[in-house]
Amino acid sequence: MTNDETPATTPDGRATTPDGRATTPDGPAGDRPAARGPAILLVSPDLFTSSRIAGLARGVGGVLTTLRGPGQPSTGGPWDIVLLDLEALGGDPAAVVSGVRAGPARPAADGGRPPRIIAFGPHVAKERLERARAAGADAAVSRGELLGDFAGVIARTAAAAGAEAAGAE
Repeated sequence: MTNDETPATTPDGRATTPDGRATTPDGPAGDRPAARGPAILLVSPDLFTSSRIAGLARGVGGVLTTLRGPGQPSTGGPWDIVLLDLEALGGDPAAVVSGVRAGPARPAADGGRPPRIIAFGPHVAKERLERARAAGADAAVSRGELLGDFAGVIARTAAAAGAEAAGAE
């Protein structure tokens, strides 16, 4: 391989195609440049959920990284949004949220804003969703809402973050 054939990478180390598109395990991530769309971290050991959300993330131009648990070391980041699968992770929702806030969802080293955390779980687990919200999750939605209106949930979360940033200036 010559120097001009060395694979390029995005700032967080993901490989890119020669024209600058981020790659995923399935190949190039569409026709979007690597810097577009939200960087999303999914914390879930559930492979079915991970697969579904990976497709939905690609649909909004996002790049998804998955951790199987909140204590797993993360590579990459910083992330714009962190999704927490409360059902698959089990345990106390407050502990899950605080563990993620202290680990992979901490602010970037340059003092940037921490990512927005969206906790999700079954619609019948309202108490768990409320506990995650009370513990610092920016939003808590049912699994059906997340999977059925992924683009809307992401857009609302991004809009809330933008409004918060504008108010801080």
